[in-house]
Amino acid sequence: MAVNRKKGMIIGGVVAGIVVVVVAAVSAGVLDGFFKKSPAESAKAAGVVETADAVKIPLKALDPGKALFLSLESEGRPLYYFALKSRDGAYRAALDACDVCFRANRGYRQEGDLMVCNNCGQSFPSNRIGEIQGGCNPHPLARGIEGQDLVIRKADILARGDYFARKRS
Repeated sequence: MAVNRKKGMIIGGVVAGIVVVVVAAVSAGVLDGFFKKSPAESAKAAGVVETADAVKIPLKALDPGKALFLSLESEGRPLYYFALKSRDGAYRAALDACDVCFRANRGYRQEGDLMVCNNCGQSFPSNRIGEIQGGCNPHPLARGIEGQDLVIRKADILARGDYFARKRS
């Protein structure tokens, strides 16, 4: 009986250790790729509202400095873009594509304060997003602030639909 009890305590300790490691990994963002939300899920969770002519993103959804990746459907295909609050406090928006690598249709990822091209690995500080066009920079989107929302006109996103010839896998 003592052997079974000791075995149970060991198994319980191992399970508790695994739980601690998983919780720590999730907290550190290590497992973000496994739990990544789709652009539609991210938009819904952030409170993004689409009107007939604009996308309204609550500023509070961008306050943590984490890029919010979104998409807009056009002619049966998604057009990807993102918005974020940069380290200088400005709210920014860009297509999730650039003038060079857009044909690869791989977009960007965020690493700390940098937006990194998933195709070529070039990285860009958040405070340059939406300010510089060309090369492998994220293609800027015009944006404005109305009340407590960052507003992006749908026409500005749709104007560069040619950057997204197919869905991402």
